[in-house]
Amino acid sequence: MPWQPAAEEAELSGKKAKTVERTFGLQTYLKDSRDIFNGIILVMPLFILYQIGVLATGGVRNGVDFISDVMWAAAQNDMTTYVLINVGILVVFGIALFFLRRNGTFKPKLYPFILGESSIYAMLLGTVIGWVMSTLGFDALLAVGGSAQFGTFTSLILSLGAGLYEEIVFRLVLMGGLFLLASRVFKLPTWVSAAGALVLSSLCFSAVHYIGSLGDTFTMGSFIFRFFAGAILAAIFYTRGFAVAVYTHAIYDVIVMIFH
Repeated sequence: MPWQPAAEEAELSGKKAKTVERTFGLQTYLKDSRDIFNGIILVMPLFILYQIGVLATGGVRNGVDFISDVMWAAAQNDMTTYVLINVGILVVFGIALFFLRRNGTFKPKLYPFILGESSIYAMLLGTVIGWVMSTLGFDALLAVGGSAQFGTFTSLILSLGAGLYEEIVFRLVLMGGLFLLASRVFKLPTWVSAAGALVLSSLCFSAVHYIGSLGDTFTMGSFIFRFFAGAILAAIFYTRGFAVAVYTHAIYDVIVMIFH
């Protein structure tokens, strides 16, 4: 039949086009989801939920949450003023989001895919660390943290705060700052700068969990567990971006603190 080759060629062409489209879509997602600007916007729901939780619990917040500390100080510990500050932040954020969406800068379609990807990493995180610790001869354990002493709702709020603020402090600021210092000031190779920033920021991340009134009693096993957790989150931050690291951390903490 004379039209058969043409039909087969059209079908083959259609399959190639779909393959190219899927590949391009994946590449676009990987690129856009790593964008720091998109990342900051995509974690705003966590900020909103966390601030609602801070108000509902009477001010209980994550140990490295310096932003809420500044807001409380600016409000002079007055609840009404604190709420108004949060409302002002949300209004500014809403206006900025409106114009960013019109300009095509922000891509909200990324959100469910980032949540899905982060959930997979979060569910695998404890298993991977447990395997590494067992391989090194340590007891596999889950570092629950000081917030285990609170009820379910407060633990949830502290989990959200840990995911957001610990990633800001230890990955975005500390790891990012160390990487820039090593690569641009000391002119070290990229891989050396990244590895050094990962190790140092992960050591600081683990150590901070033993400081303050909510800090844990120090044990080598829990310290190493948290170090590896910080290292994996740092690797996710470096390879997959800020938003994926934040949601991976938050979802993992929710799983551990509430369901384990």
